Amino acid sequence: MSSSTPSSPSGPSSPSEPSSPKLNRTLGLRSVVLFGLAYMTPLIVLGTFGVVADATHGAVPIAYALALVAMLFTAHSYGRMAATHPVAGSAYTYVSRAIDGRVGFLIGWATLLDYFFLPMVIWLIGASYLQAQWPGVPFWVWILAFILLTTALNVRGIRTAERVNDLLMVFQVLVIAAFVVLSAHHIVQLHGGGGLADSTPFWNNATTVSAVSSGAALAAYSFLGFDAVTTLTEETVDPRRTMPRAILLIALIGGGIFVLVAYVTQLAHPGSHFDDTGSAAFEIAKTIGGDVFSSVFLAGLVVAQTASGIAAQASTARLLYAMGRDDALPRRVFGYIHQRFRTPAFNVLLTGAVGLIALTLDVATSTSFINFGAFTAFTFVNLSVIVTFIRERRAGRAPGVAGHVVAPLIGAAVDVWLLAHLDGRAIELGLAWLVIGILYLAWLTRLFRRPPPALDFSEDDPQDDQRTVGKV
Repeated sequence: MSSSTPSSPSGPSSPSEPSSPKLNRTLGLRSVVLFGLAYMTPLIVLGTFGVVADATHGAVPIAYALALVAMLFTAHSYGRMAATHPVAGSAYTYVSRAIDGRVGFLIGWATLLDYFFLPMVIWLIGASYLQAQWPGVPFWVWILAFILLTTALNVRGIRTAERVNDLLMVFQVLVIAAFVVLSAHHIVQLHGGGGLADSTPFWNNATTVSAVSSGAALAAYSFLGFDAVTTLTEETVDPRRTMPRAILLIALIGGGIFVLVAYVTQLAHPGSHFDDTGSAAFEIAKTIGGDVFSSVFLAGLVVAQTASGIAAQASTARLLYAMGRDDALPRRVFGYIHQRFRTPAFNVLLTGAVGLIALTLDVATSTSFINFGAFTAFTFVNLSVIVTFIRERRAGRAPGVAGHVVAPLIGAAVDVWLLAHLDGRAIELGLAWLVIGILYLAWLTRLFRRPPPALDFSEDDPQDDQRTVGKV
């Protein structure tokens, strides 16, 4: 907050004095859950099916089931912290408040690696699908189309993005449902009704514990996004109650969809042999539904990438807003709220501009930017719950040990395990990004001689829940 203007001795500012615009609280439980599911992109289970099938030797659903159990522990910790600190900022806010501002800044910096580049990866994947179908259209046309569409929607406002997101999610769910039904029909035709109750997708002669563990590490990437909705906390009605429920529901619903779709898909195509593991779902779609359904499936994948891009860009912009509002990044730029649309418009535009980097990268290279930041943030959010527990105990309060120590410890251990299993290049890029963050923090704190900018929780005002509900 600026200290250049002294407080008026007469008390509060006069009614004629303009107030700073704030984010609107308009999102309920349903909207937050849909945003989280869009961010996760349920169709990703099919987009990566061949890769996970190859790693597990044809046991994709068990990999997703194990990943779901693992992610629920971290989702539980995010819910705890979201209820304790119902403000925008996600892992950055939680770690800053629970552990230390300097550590929080670095976690926020690491999280930027995930948030900043995830929209770019989403647009890159969508553009790749479209170019495969229409190779005569230049690749940059598809990239620009994705960026311009999602940026315009997110600048216009969270309500506009929400309405479009609802429509896109409906179509995505219909495509998933059609894929499941056609897979089941294909199985019944080949093996009769009993073929739908086969345990082979969960375990077969070629599967090993090591293979399933490797597959679970890959499958865990599909869950990235359940945490992203915490950046929408200041636009959520009754966030202390809504956010914890939404986070767990997103992980449970998303995980349930992954396991179900993986099960019937693995039944429809046993084993792990494909012409191309990267496009295995197209091969299966043609097998179960012919050329017409494979075209519909392509449309579903593109729609899924659009919906996910909207949610990812919205979350990234709000993380930058939280850091800008707290002066961890320049406030005049990153803490800016558009007067008319009441959105962090500059941050939305900046995220769109970063997406242009996709013109120079492939999917594998760009994805390597993401994983390091995500699992680093997950680990420290779990640790934040434990630190909060210790402080509560010292203050004479007695929160439950199971929910505040045991569960986050398991979550942190799983996250460190996943982090350690990233490829070497991802770890190198992540460490390099952290070094840059440390150098910036050193400059910001004058070589650590003063603390980083204090977090400003002024948006966490109970009156805001009533004051802004229904405003657009």
